[in-house]
Amino acid sequence: MPGPPAPLLRLRLALTAFFALDGFVFAGWVVRIPAIKHQTGASASGLGLALLGVSAGAVVTMTLTGRLCRRHGSHRVTVVCAVLLSLSVALPPLTHSALTLGAVLLVFGAAYGGINVAFNSAAVDLIAVLRRPVMPSFHAAFSLGGMLGAGLGGLVAGRFTPAQHLLALTVAGLLVTAVAGRPLLRYGGQVPQAAGHGETDAGPAVRRPGRRTRGLVVVFGLIALCTAYGEGAMADWGALHLQQDLGTSAGVAAAGYSCFALAMTIGRLTGTALLERLGRTRTVVAGGATAAAGMSLGSLAPSAWAALLGFAVTGIGLANLFPVAVERAGTLAGPSGVAVASTLGYGGMLLGPPAIGFMADWFSLPTALTSVAALAAVAAAIGAVTHRAGVR
Repeated sequence: MPGPPAPLLRLRLALTAFFALDGFVFAGWVVRIPAIKHQTGASASGLGLALLGVSAGAVVTMTLTGRLCRRHGSHRVTVVCAVLLSLSVALPPLTHSALTLGAVLLVFGAAYGGINVAFNSAAVDLIAVLRRPVMPSFHAAFSLGGMLGAGLGGLVAGRFTPAQHLLALTVAGLLVTAVAGRPLLRYGGQVPQAAGHGETDAGPAVRRPGRRTRGLVVVFGLIALCTAYGEGAMADWGALHLQQDLGTSAGVAAAGYSCFALAMTIGRLTGTALLERLGRTRTVVAGGATAAAGMSLGSLAPSAWAALLGFAVTGIGLANLFPVAVERAGTLAGPSGVAVASTLGYGGMLLGPPAIGFMADWFSLPTALTSVAALAAVAAAIGAVTHRAGVR
């Protein structure tokens, strides 16, 4: 059986590059959170409120981005948001208070949320033509980018200032955008059609969701919410937990997110085979249960090495939940479905940073992080219910 034509391969590679860039830039920022916290003199709750800017900016722009994708095409919106993301990541080191940090993170979050809706919408359209559940491979690129970004951040933490490091991320992001953006802009908002796939030259058909479809989109969005809460917690608080509660060095603390990202990468690289074997809802049930067990260990373990193991198990468990949720929502309702699921999903990030920050002040950071395990269990329960209802 012949493979996809060259234009589809070029688009897949370009989208993969943008997913990887997103993870790389975001991880480069999160491993610098302890240094930025020290620079601003913020308390745990103050940092949580500042980090709220990332999630608030993302959620506010997601619905708007869905409309922009329908009007201008998801390819063009992806490129524009990548430029904004690359520029805004250099802003946090310029701040010296929790208030100004929150303000610049609002801009960073807006770009981050916009690019996530745009390239996920583009990926859903490409998957419809390829006719294979390859969404996990795109998210594997995001995880790989996160692992590389966190690893690099750990290496340079003692050699370069946060301003130097994040400015380098800006330069790298603009270079990748210039190269990977060309094939996306060449095809505008349309995916080249493979012969025999039955699509029109106008691209994927416009989806008009009914009441049941909208309900399913919300269900998949709730799964995304539980998953994004966990991913956001690991990004924003994992390094601080290792450094503050377990007494590790800055380099080992950064390795915590690297372990999580590596595990997610491995899980997502095998995600297509897993989905073809188990189906979507069984994959969600197994993944949620695994993540719940892993994060219970990661948050409550008395040693750094046990916590790192827990983080890795959590990454494997969460690996395919968000890709499955967004892909199904996009298949059912197009860019609006991606926007709804992403908005609910990143609502988890909106809820996560301040919730964990306040719980850390009231109880302790390890106790606060057990909420990740609880929501992973909720995702597994939702998956089990949808399976019994006949949704696959």
